Amino acid sequence: MSVDPNTPVLRNCIHLPLPEDELIEVTGKAKDYAIMHGAAMRSKTSFSPDSLNFAPFVLVPSSFPRKEFEKAVGLQPIINRLMHNVAHDEEFITTTLAETIKVDEFTANLFNIYRKVLAHGFTQRTSLGMLRSDLMLESGCPELSPKALLLRGEAGEDGQADTAAAAAAAGTGSGSGGGGRGKAKSKAEARSEEEEAKRDMHLSRATVSGITTATVASKDRKTAAYCCWKQVEINTIASGFGHLGPASKTVQSFVLRELGHADKLPKMPNNNALAGLCDGMVKAWDIYAKPQAVILFIIEDVSYNICDQRFHEFYIRETYPHIKVLRRTLTDVHREGKLGLNKELLLSGLEVAVIYFRAGYEPGHYHSQDEWDARYLMETSLAIKCPSIQYHLAGTKKVQQALAQPAVLERFINDPDEIKAVGKIFTGLYSLDDNDAGNATYEMALRTPEKFVLKPQREGGGNNVYGLDIPDALKRMSRVERSGWILMDLIHPPLTKGYMVRPGAEMPPTIVDMVSELGIFGVVIGDADHIIHNYQAGHMLRTKLATANEGGVAAGLGALDSPYLIDSDDEDEN
Repeated sequence: MSVDPNTPVLRNCIHLPLPEDELIEVTGKAKDYAIMHGAAMRSKTSFSPDSLNFAPFVLVPSSFPRKEFEKAVGLQPIINRLMHNVAHDEEFITTTLAETIKVDEFTANLFNIYRKVLAHGFTQRTSLGMLRSDLMLESGCPELSPKALLLRGEAGEDGQADTAAAAAAAGTGSGSGGGGRGKAKSKAEARSEEEEAKRDMHLSRATVSGITTATVASKDRKTAAYCCWKQVEINTIASGFGHLGPASKTVQSFVLRELGHADKLPKMPNNNALAGLCDGMVKAWDIYAKPQAVILFIIEDVSYNICDQRFHEFYIRETYPHIKVLRRTLTDVHREGKLGLNKELLLSGLEVAVIYFRAGYEPGHYHSQDEWDARYLMETSLAIKCPSIQYHLAGTKKVQQALAQPAVLERFINDPDEIKAVGKIFTGLYSLDDNDAGNATYEMALRTPEKFVLKPQREGGGNNVYGLDIPDALKRMSRVERSGWILMDLIHPPLTKGYMVRPGAEMPPTIVDMVSELGIFGVVIGDADHIIHNYQAGHMLRTKLATANEGGVAAGLGALDSPYLIDSDDEDEN
């Protein structure tokens, strides 16, 4: 992935570079501090159950606009409610995934479980959703086009009317991706207008009403660097980093104090993700209302991200010592599990109140029919699932693509202001089904592949196809196979510059260009008719090399990070 030289750069938390001696000393301390405070993982290259490496981390926190951070936090309960409503809409899930399950075996297997559970009725109507909404800042918003700047000049800096007008002028707006169900001609026209607006935006000296875009960028770098954020995806299963998110703040706070910048700490927001998520499991345990019942973690055969999982377990055991936690694989559940007289899930004689899936989100976790049978056993049990099968399906990319259509949001959200707020966060999401709209998307992807990301119905990272690799990938698919994928507009986030510290890397680290992805956690508990609990539950920040497509921390391209909130790019970084 190449970096556009015109991409805006957010100012640093502190002045960089650091003197080499100071950099070497503080980095060495930070590595040990990370391991000793649980910011660690097991190595994939030299795995041992008896050793840990520190997780890759960014030495000092990356800047993030306070306004956009607070907007994301405030929006999470609405997203929680949206996904809860989606998960409990049988018709919507069935219709939306109808084509996908014909070509995607994994999604089809999940859907078959869903269908069988529906046929017999849900034994447990209450679901626990522990979600993570992932987002990136978008530096290429249409509000920065010359047309939009003209409207801004006429309407003032209020930022409401001018934003809506700018979106209209650029041929975009909430849900401009449309999901691919509109007429191909209108989509092509909208795309043409949007591309024209983007070309206008990048004119280095285009003068509008006496103001050049370069002048605006220099006078209002906050707007130029980040005028909005866009949602990358919603995770409904195994939403990780509930511990590592707060742990990264712990490590970076130590580094700032060591560097003599303790005054910066108040701008790092509180992060109670671990407590927020674990308390969600305990609230579900309370609803189950059997004091001797346990919480079950479903885990992989080999857990590399062991600290993130274990700290959830340890938090529950330390804070609620009367609640026992079990860890089992899908294979273990098949071997040990059975249903009691009231369909309670029994493992080794213990009744399970809550099932927390940290595995089961990718085909490799199901080695045989045994694991699928175990999943079905759990879904038919009285235990409260996180996620239940309907929540799992609600998190598929195909469902998220369908939600990007404004008319669809109205099905799940009643408040017009909430519909508008959620609609604004969607980037372009396009169907590849074998119909007029899907075929138009296919041709668009072949013409300008550099503008897009191709996504399958998978979680866990490493599955997407980017940019110039898209045409070959699409051409290898049949028209029917394309239905298992969606196309998404490529987001263009602003850059940050900093030191990325990795196990085994050369010392001292060098300054690199990076981009960040913010994840906001949410907890929602309820059934089809009532939501009992709904709250935002902390955050995490992953930062990757700007040249990398995927940002997996364990893979070494990404790193733990935490946001340093800034109100203006004009602040003195010293």
